Amino acid sequence: MAEAGAPDAPPQVPDIRADVNRDGDVDVAGTSDSAGENTWTARRGAIVLPNVDDDAKRCPVKDARGRPLSDAKLARCNDGSDTKVNGARDAADLARLKTVPLTGTRAGGHGTVKAIGVGAKKARLFIKRDGRWSLLRSTDRLTAAELRAGVELGVEATDVVRDARKWNGEVKVRFTVTGGGTSRSDDVVLRTAPVLTHHHLQRAEEVLVTKVKGAGVYGRDQRKFVKELARQVKDAGIEKPLTTFTKYGDPWAQDFVEPAYASMPGPGGEQRTMRVMIRSAQPDREAGRELFEKLRGPDVGVVQVGKPTVNEEWTLNSMGNLETIPPYTLNGKSYPAGRIIQGYRADSGAKPAKSMRTFLSSQGVQAPLLLDTSWLSVGHVDEFVQFLPADTERGWRIGVADPAAGVELLRKAKRDGHGATKMFSVPRGSDVPAPKETIDKVLAKASFHTDNKVAAERIEANLDILKRETGVTDADIVRVPGLYTRDSDESEGLSGSRKLRRMGPDTLERFSQLRGADEARGGRDSAGGAGSAAAVRPNSAYVPGAVNGVLLSPTRYLAPKQWGPVIGGRDIFTEAVNSVYAKAGFATAYIDDWYTYHLGMGEVHCGTNTLRDARAPWWPTA
Repeated sequence: MAEAGAPDAPPQVPDIRADVNRDGDVDVAGTSDSAGENTWTARRGAIVLPNVDDDAKRCPVKDARGRPLSDAKLARCNDGSDTKVNGARDAADLARLKTVPLTGTRAGGHGTVKAIGVGAKKARLFIKRDGRWSLLRSTDRLTAAELRAGVELGVEATDVVRDARKWNGEVKVRFTVTGGGTSRSDDVVLRTAPVLTHHHLQRAEEVLVTKVKGAGVYGRDQRKFVKELARQVKDAGIEKPLTTFTKYGDPWAQDFVEPAYASMPGPGGEQRTMRVMIRSAQPDREAGRELFEKLRGPDVGVVQVGKPTVNEEWTLNSMGNLETIPPYTLNGKSYPAGRIIQGYRADSGAKPAKSMRTFLSSQGVQAPLLLDTSWLSVGHVDEFVQFLPADTERGWRIGVADPAAGVELLRKAKRDGHGATKMFSVPRGSDVPAPKETIDKVLAKASFHTDNKVAAERIEANLDILKRETGVTDADIVRVPGLYTRDSDESEGLSGSRKLRRMGPDTLERFSQLRGADEARGGRDSAGGAGSAAAVRPNSAYVPGAVNGVLLSPTRYLAPKQWGPVIGGRDIFTEAVNSVYAKAGFATAYIDDWYTYHLGMGEVHCGTNTLRDARAPWWPTA
């Protein structure tokens, strides 16, 4: 038998370490990262980022002849698509691995490190030599000297988890040492960080909006909205200026993208975070291309999921139909990153694209929940529900539209002798007449009461689901006065102005162009049928929906200007909304979106988006 340490002696026991305890460092001197290194649980196990950003801004948006790249080619390029480490910022995106020094390794010994299993095709390894990172192939050898000193490695996931049934994000790395004709191995397991959507306990850091080009009426009104929005954002203490989409003229900045993030522990306890912009599952919506063309870059990646099937309704795939319940624990089940909600058509069974639902559920953290939005024309959850920071057991409350309270405001005004007051105080637009109906006329219509009764019942049914799933009680619900009306409603001054909410052409003059695009597509309403003027369609906001606003800070809320009845010099809806939010701890500011978004069946929330603070860890901490 050969003596230990002789050239032909068997190899020492290999030991490869990762940040198993998630403190941001790899411990090779002690044992804090030893236990459980070859498994992965919610509380213990190393994390690797999906390296889908473009730190060196190397990804093109046009081909060699200056023509725009296809969607597929745009989505194909990111830092994970090459075999290089693109600078110091890209190096920071690598999860670190280290081998424990094998000081007794003799000449002739060597080692290899490679990813194995399903994740081998979804991961790439790099080695740090002489202060520089280089690709480490599965056949590349670590020298005896490197084994004795120990090496530092970096690993990246080359994609996000898209379908957990095919790949759940696990990356298993095997370190093998060979000597004396025999080999020994050690494995370590990492899990790819999930792509997580933002919730309202995360503070707004940046606001996105579309700035429509053109000299027409709509363009002027919309640019006025953008200017006022910039002022409101600054007043709320958000330091970053507005980020504006300008190329494709799609005013619904909430709908073609969902800002998200992926994160892992970093050195010294600092978290390493990458923003990931999720493009809506609407491949014919050109505005999503600007995510690649404008936003993708250092620490910002973009994810594009598969195409929807023929039977999946277009509007349900807009990201205004995706909101996030803040973190909570119920019956021993914890959701440290919150839960996603999306709307679906319970009457027809239409749901958001299966590709998107699969992607979201495959992240394995935010457990998506479906709510019934078949009673709404557009069908988005942001039309009736929101989540507000609060000093409560959970740290948040649910805000919902309250049609019964809205109807009661009008009834009280009538009882007080103000029935002849105009329902809306909005001035005439440049090319759209102002509505003229009075409170008396509105209250006299049976359809008005039916519409709001249906809305109230459906909101309560959805609220029951949220109560059951979160444990929230009535004490933690903020009821915000609002009103709804059907698309087919003959309200004077409104029926001719309401346009279907769709993506706009490159040069957007008025929402009439949006309507034309929608009808050419076959209509957006699965319940009412395409282009049927006689069909009874679901509801949309009558008075601008106050819950469909933007949370700019933990104490400041931006709502659409109400333009309700003015009695005694005060808008009764504005007064009621102010009171409700004030009791919930918010100062409410207002922005006029009547001619820019409201008549298109949306509000200020639908026309904006927010990037939020993602520094809180999604993994459990001790």
